[in-house]
Amino acid sequence: MKRVPERRGEPETKRDKAVAERRGKILEAAVRCFLENGYHQTGVRDIAKRAGISLGNLYNHFPGKHDVLAEIATLERCELEPFLELLGDPAPAPAILDRFITAYAQYLAAPENVILTIEITSEAVRKPDIAEMFLANRTVLVTALASVLQRGSGEGSFRAVPDPMEASQLIIELIEGSAYRSVLGGAAIRRTLDGVKDFVFAAVRNG
Repeated sequence: MKRVPERRGEPETKRDKAVAERRGKILEAAVRCFLENGYHQTGVRDIAKRAGISLGNLYNHFPGKHDVLAEIATLERCELEPFLELLGDPAPAPAILDRFITAYAQYLAAPENVILTIEITSEAVRKPDIAEMFLANRTVLVTALASVLQRGSGEGSFRAVPDPMEASQLIIELIEGSAYRSVLGGAAIRRTLDGVKDFVFAAVRNG
């Protein structure tokens, strides 16, 4: 998540627009603070200071830091749109899977995306509402990828896996793990992409 995605739809009035812009400014400030210092090391005063607003003004929009993170987790769904569009492309399933692995790995391999994902995930373990949002986002992506695997099976290019949802979950986890490893090791993700693709296609290819 390199930036805070915008909600769809334009505010109806100047006041609505001003409120939306201020909320966006707070969320952007929170993201920068979480990236630099971590979620638990960031206080609401830090966010307000980075956003250039008073603490009272921040509380007018968000009751607390947890609510800021919840909003970020909700808006994360917008960043999945390009991948959902890619997975919905009617091109042959193997080509779509190949393009998805490349695009998703490159997206995840941005250091800021790794950091923020880890921050959200770690808090999701502690907070059920964050976990629900995180898992809802994941389910949308897994379902779209499962559809590609099923379509590939119908085309004869992929084998019929016992559980397309579980297979898709494992593929996404493999991509994520490779992307995180590339960031931690300081290596370009392109160096591991061929290995990831070889492993995935060996698992799903028909014959």
